[in-house]
Amino acid sequence: MARLAPLLLGALLLPALLAPSPRAQAQSAATPSAERQQELLYMVRQDCGSCHGLTMKGGLGPPLTKDALANRSALGLAVVILDGIPDTAMPPWRPLLTEAEARWIGEALLKGLPHETR
Repeated sequence: MARLAPLLLGALLLPALLAPSPRAQAQSAATPSAERQQELLYMVRQDCGSCHGLTMKGGLGPPLTKDALANRSALGLAVVILDGIPDTAMPPWRPLLTEAEARWIGEALLKGLPHETR
């Protein structure tokens, strides 16, 4: 039994160690601030636009217009934004964006990108 104690303790603690921190949970659930939304719009227009076209009508990547994305979900778009598409030019943006930011971008694309206010 003494040999099993560390294993049992580890099994009990593992879920707590793997769970996201409260800060990470709050960050991923929060809507980006108005200032951050403007930064994200700029990023989408410039960085995403370099492949998807500055007017989002397509280029190396497919179009990201409201009509072209009509059958997509914001969550599905967020997954592609965060993790990219293997063996294509679509890179993962997870190192630079939170899940909430990627979902916000997905929602903005589905509504039709608003103009930046800067």
